[in-house]
Amino acid sequence: MSGRVERIWIKRSKQHSMDEIREVRVEAGKGIVGNADQGGWRQITLITRERWEELMRELGVSSDPSNRRANLLLSGIELANAGERVLEVGNTRLRVRGETRPCDLMEQVVPGLRDAMDRGWGGGAFAEVLIDGSIAVGDIARWSNESSKA
Repeated sequence: MSGRVERIWIKRSKQHSMDEIREVRVEAGKGIVGNADQGGWRQITLITRERWEELMRELGVSSDPSNRRANLLLSGIELANAGERVLEVGNTRLRVRGETRPCDLMEQVVPGLRDAMDRGWGGGAFAEVLIDGSIAVGDIARWSNESSKA
């Protein structure tokens, strides 16, 4: 099963809004070049279009997925329970380290969103970059243990 990169955002500073871009460079052990969050296990954050749309239907609203404040919007791939799996995206590899827990900012986006995202990996996942590379809109995203089946 493979998916694709739909959209990319970076946060230039801790208090800054997310900027949408078409391509990013990533560095192993650091994260996205130019992104405010560097190092640690939470170097890059991921959400899926399908899960976001499911949350919007559940809440009966419409909100752009950029409001999640994640770095990558993926489609066609499942992130739930993906901890410690390796995701190949573009020409890089990301190790999913866990579920991204929604913060209070989600309530400012849509009332009830934080609670809805708190179930079933609704907030997406966070990962660390394993190898230097680049990620662009349209790139294939697939689990490394499934890549030989493509």
